[in-house]
This record gives sequence, C-alpha cells and structure tokens, in this order.
Amino acid sequence: MFRTSVCIGLSLMILSGCAAKAEVRAGQRPGVFAMTVTREVRMNYLLYLPKDYGKADKKWPLILFLHGAGERGSDLNLVKKHGPAKLVAEGKDFDFIIISPQCRQESWWPTMAEDLKLLVDDIAGKYQVDKSRMYITGLSMGGYGTWSMIIKYPDMFAAAAPICGGGDAVLAKFRLAKIPLWVFHGAKDNVVPLSKSEEMVKAVKAAGNKDIEFTIYPDAGHDSWTETYNNPELYKWFLNYEKK
Repeated sequence: MFRTSVCIGLSLMILSGCAAKAEVRAGQRPGVFAMTVTREVRMNYLLYLPKDYGKADKKWPLILFLHGAGERGSDLNLVKKHGPAKLVAEGKDFDFIIISPQCRQESWWPTMAEDLKLLVDDIAGKYQVDKSRMYITGLSMGGYGTWSMIIKYPDMFAAAAPICGGGDAVLAKFRLAKIPLWVFHGAKDNVVPLSKSEEMVKAVKAAGNKDIEFTIYPDAGHDSWTETYNNPELYKWFLNYEKK
C-alpha cells in the first residue's frame, strides 16, 4: 500500500465584515477578512512502475487512472477491479508510470481535483516522470473526475480519455479548446446516459477544439470501459501527444 500526505495552507482575503467587533453604524463600509486554514490531504493509491524503470536515465509518461464509485473506500484491492490497475494486476506491462488513487467512501472525484493535483505533483517530483507526457482517464465517477480535472487544470495533462462520464458543459466550452480528447460511452448506458458525454463533446467542439474523438459502443450498457482499456490503441493514442 502506498500513501501520500500533504498539508497545505490557504490564505483567503475577501471583502467582508471586520474581524474585530463590528462597529454599530448604519451604511456600507469596506472590510477585510483574513484567515489561515490548514488541512491534511491523505489518499491511498496504487503505483505502477514499468519493468525497465530505473535501468536508464529516462523520463516516463504517466497515466492518472480514476476508478468508479463502486471502488471507493479503504480496500485498495477494489481499485484493481477495472481499468489499467486491473490489467497490471493481471500481469500486463505498460510503458507508463500509472497512478491509481482510491476515493474515500464519502467523497466524489469531481470534488477532489485539488487533492488529485497534489498527488500527481508529488509523484512527478519523486519519480522519473516526463511532465510533458502526463495523461488522465477514468470511468463512470472517474469519467466525471476526468472532466473535472481537465476543466480545473486545462494545462496539466497532454491528453485525456473520459469514459461514461459527464461534467460542466458551460465551463468546458470556455476552458477545453486545446486539450486532445478521446471520449467513450455505451449507447445503452442506463446509469450515466449517453447524453452526458454528448453534451460535453458538443461543448468542446464549440470551444474550437478539433482534436477530439468520440467512440459510442452501440450495444454497450454502462460498462464501456472494459473494451476501451483492453484496446492497445488507447495507449498508443496517448503517446501521440506531448505538451509543448
């Protein structure tokens, strides 16, 4: 089991009521609110290093994989149920460093974008990561998390592959004009409707992003990830992209 713990301090400065006892006087006046908030970020994760890692002075591409809602909790073995983490557990070799974090039971990936960024930054600082070739993918809740991450940090990843997810189409239209995307969804998905991906793809295209592919599996239900992650073309597609 791997674990990372990061503490961050946040200073918020906004116009508000004064910290001292408020002056009782009618009318509008300026004020300053100042507070230092410290919180701990703690997340369990699986880390995969390629078989040739460390044998040469080489930087490796990185994939951040976000699991679905059913794999939340504190049992890391659940993360191996689907996706790259499953394939690694079955013995498949990848030419990527792969981070597969686990979402806490009470949490939701789209609310944890800042925490995930801290995790990726921590790994990228400790291991031989090619920071120009970092990628993100996720399924279901992880698909939502993928959209959330690239909207919040549009310059962090070289490419993204959200699977059966959705997100904020309004923000996508303004923030995702450049990142290459390959979106996947099952036409018969009765958990996350196909329309959720369709809305996001439409928004990204409206942003002027021409580097987007959209694969719809006509006979697939919610599980549109098994075929996607078993397809070697996905990993070749990632490696087509590098941040300049």
